[in-house]
Amino acid sequence: MISVIVPAYNENAWLPATLDSIRAAADHVRARSGVHVETIVVDNNSTDDTAAIARDSGATVIHEPVRSIGRARNTGARHASGEVLVFVDADVHIPRDLLDVIHETMRDARCLGGGVDTEHHPRHLVVRLHLRAWRVLAAVLPLVQGATQFCRRSAFEEAGGYPEDVWMGEDTDFYSNLRKLALKKGSAVRLIRAPRVRPSSRRFDEWPLWKTLVWTNPLFIALFRRWKVAWGGWYARPVR
Repeated sequence: MISVIVPAYNENAWLPATLDSIRAAADHVRARSGVHVETIVVDNNSTDDTAAIARDSGATVIHEPVRSIGRARNTGARHASGEVLVFVDADVHIPRDLLDVIHETMRDARCLGGGVDTEHHPRHLVVRLHLRAWRVLAAVLPLVQGATQFCRRSAFEEAGGYPEDVWMGEDTDFYSNLRKLALKKGSAVRLIRAPRVRPSSRRFDEWPLWKTLVWTNPLFIALFRRWKVAWGGWYARPVR
């Protein structure tokens, strides 16, 4: 079984499309490979209809009252039944064949998990170029952000899950720990480059260019990732 875990805070505008894409991918992998999928939405103390929307879609809803993206992801993992955990942000569209590709990737016993490449479509050309530069940097380091990440349950537990004391970068921390675990065990992690997932570009479209460039600067993130106040505008609507 595959468990898809979606952390969500006040996501009534974006969650329905995300869950629709997950449901289509679940139907596809079940038809092709006989793999069953459960969807868990972790309601991170929302004040809108996030929980009701998730239940109406057929997802299992878990309530996590402490606001923290890492804590929400970890709470979902604790309630999951699958041997493969897939973490999807609440504003991400996943392709119909993605879960099938993840299933095929995880058939390699050496693979502990990995991530999925992203495809952003912001309106502004400068932001598009900026995000492409980020992809190049991530490939060199290497880093995989958390729009969609996956792993074996056993690897998740050995890697220590997601850090719960940061407001940015918990996904890259987890992937780094997963890579270190793979090196230690003589295993591997995989980056799925196709198909790509498509996160919402809402922040990049709504913020002024200068603010986007500052808040996505690695130095700014490193200095302020544990300071909640710095990310108030970044996470006014999304989970964190």
